[in-house]
Amino acid sequence: MAKPKFAILDDYQGIAPAYFAHLESRIDISSFPETLDPRDPRQHDALIQRLLPFDVILAMRERTPFAAKTISALPNLKLLLTTGTRNLSLDLEAFARANIPVAGTEGRPPGVNSTVQHTWALILALARNVARDDAAVKRGEWQGSLGLNLSAKTLGLLGLGKLGSQVGKIAVLAFGMKVSAWSTNLTQEKADEQAQAQGLPAGSFVVAPSKEEFFAQADVVSLHNVLSDRSRGIVGTAELAKMRSTAFIVNTSRGPLIDEAALLEALNAGRIRGAALDVFDPEPLPLDSPWRTTPWGQDGRSEVVLSPHMGYGEEELLRGWYRETAENLERWLKGEELVRKMN
Repeated sequence: MAKPKFAILDDYQGIAPAYFAHLESRIDISSFPETLDPRDPRQHDALIQRLLPFDVILAMRERTPFAAKTISALPNLKLLLTTGTRNLSLDLEAFARANIPVAGTEGRPPGVNSTVQHTWALILALARNVARDDAAVKRGEWQGSLGLNLSAKTLGLLGLGKLGSQVGKIAVLAFGMKVSAWSTNLTQEKADEQAQAQGLPAGSFVVAPSKEEFFAQADVVSLHNVLSDRSRGIVGTAELAKMRSTAFIVNTSRGPLIDEAALLEALNAGRIRGAALDVFDPEPLPLDSPWRTTPWGQDGRSEVVLSPHMGYGEEELLRGWYRETAENLERWLKGEELVRKMN
């Protein structure tokens, strides 16, 4: 009997194969680190041709979405493994209709969330001109910029869930910042509950009276919303126009939360101090993307710091995820019950 075929998708760092090597005698393993975007019809066709032979597919987070039309075009697919406890780019109902189980992972190390740490890395990189100064020193130059002191400044949290409140806790305790928050249904009572959950007194997170005032009073705006139809484009031309010229915006959540055209226009005109972005649409960024090709920080343009969606890209986390998916794959090969099923 022919061995089942297993496809590993979007393993940019090339670390996954080692976790499945012990199964090579029982399953054929292929790796496809180059992401195809199924929203593009040509790339969708290429994705179907790539994945058609495979019985099992491993998706890394939301890098490759699986909509109903993609699932129905893969008649050989018997199991979809994914990393993380949820994956909003998977049509779980379509998988269920096709009798294809979907299983995820946990494996998140304890302590301050990886994305929270990366958010602060980007805030500090922008406030202290780390990327600009690093490049200048390596060119043989010396001081040419001045850092921004965050103490007593206002951090605006757009979304005050677990990640947003962890970011806010660091702002209060480490930098003595004021913390403002806003989301559609956020009340001061809920904000106080989040503060107390972080070991802070009630009132540490102050809910802005309106969305307009939230953007107008923040020195740093950090996005922590879940992407949905309601939150898509939640930051657009009107919101950016309310921001202070000395303020900057940080996005480690999802690219489409910000109207990209509006942000590019504001940054090219130098209307705000800068932006630090870890998420984009599409991903990976095309080589000709204006984010890659614009000389940011020059000729009146705002400063821009970019990272390639690394908020969750933590060594212990990704290795733990691949270890868990390998364990689940082995269960499937043995005919045993999967763990952490999602549908």
